[in-house]
Amino acid sequence: MIPRYSRPEMATIWEPEKRFRIWFEIEAHAATACAELGMIPKEAASVIWEKGSKATFDVARIDEIERVTKHDVIAFLTHLSEHVGPEARFVHQGMTSSDILDTCLNVQLVRAADILIADIDRVLAALKTRAFEHKNTVTIGRSHGIHAEPTTFGVKLAYAHAEFQRARERMIAARTEVSTCAISGAVGTFANIDPRVEEHVAKAMGLSPEPVSTQVIPRDRHAMYFATLAVIASSMERLAIEFRHLQRTEVLEAEEFFSEGQKGSSAMPHKRNPVLTENITGLARMVRAYCVPAMENVALWHERDISHSSVERMIGPDATVTLDFALNRLAGVIEKLVVYPENMQKNLDRLGGLVHSQRILLALTQKGVSREDSYAWVQRNAMPVWRGQGDFLTLLKADKDVRGALSDKELEVLFDLGYHTRHVDTIFKRVFGAA
Repeated sequence: MIPRYSRPEMATIWEPEKRFRIWFEIEAHAATACAELGMIPKEAASVIWEKGSKATFDVARIDEIERVTKHDVIAFLTHLSEHVGPEARFVHQGMTSSDILDTCLNVQLVRAADILIADIDRVLAALKTRAFEHKNTVTIGRSHGIHAEPTTFGVKLAYAHAEFQRARERMIAARTEVSTCAISGAVGTFANIDPRVEEHVAKAMGLSPEPVSTQVIPRDRHAMYFATLAVIASSMERLAIEFRHLQRTEVLEAEEFFSEGQKGSSAMPHKRNPVLTENITGLARMVRAYCVPAMENVALWHERDISHSSVERMIGPDATVTLDFALNRLAGVIEKLVVYPENMQKNLDRLGGLVHSQRILLALTQKGVSREDSYAWVQRNAMPVWRGQGDFLTLLKADKDVRGALSDKELEVLFDLGYHTRHVDTIFKRVFGAA
């Protein structure tokens, strides 16, 4: 985790103190279940809870023990015994390290998912507000970066809203996928611990029992989780690139908010650069980079190995913290985005009406002209306009073939911008509902 790209709430989930506290809760809940099943004295479970709850887990002390034991869970259990006393012998009854590590990781991923879902909700709210604000702000749609046909800026934002609504649904599914608990002992057979202990711990930690844990929770669950983060990052980059292109000097239809006192360049005082969306693009690349290691973690040896462990210690915090930061940055960009409708209109008019070429083409075919001839007639009038040699409507009116099929009045009607925006309400109802 890099502090520059970290928000406190998400970063806290991955701090060592928080991790050890979760480890303790898992052990303590397991002790409670063991006591209820008669596996350990009830008094011992009470002492474990009482003394462990009051304990401050010393990260430096645990690290010191681990330097000797070369085992993080044993180091923690040794430190816990220093707080609990003799009753600590009843901790970790019939359990294995993966029971603690895997269950804890899933608790952390679930809590991270809750934050990420809230982040997406902020993005969705911002997109909805700005989409309705610019529902009827006509702008040029582009394909291959080239002027195509008119749309509205609200529709541009509506597509993003629909995409992030899907992102939210995927994040909820990923949360469910990874929300499992394993307290099944060595190789996952429950030989030394009752399955009811796992059920108790799972309920207490807000998880579900893993059907078959084989000592580790299957990593296809985690692969799906990190793949979901990667897809969300890609959606973020798509929108960030849209804003970056719209901020280019030659376009300038929208730009990031430029605050009082902000500087764009150390060399050129006039610069107003899209630094926030460029940053989002870079962070999205990093989140996607964590997806492949998660996929490769799925294939472990037999019932378990720990080749996944080092990977998850890095990608767990890094992917969630980075995406959390980037989502909030994106929401801020949308909320404060400066939009220039007058520049949208100016750019729309740059090609002298060429954006209506398809309407002319279709109108000619409806008058009985072949599609091939219609295309040729429209294109031969469009190309001079493309080169800055005249106005499209004027040239069409002067073309004897076109005039033979369409009157001046019929041609003029075909240049109505409202034709292109008449279904905006339908699109908005599909995205936002009847409201």
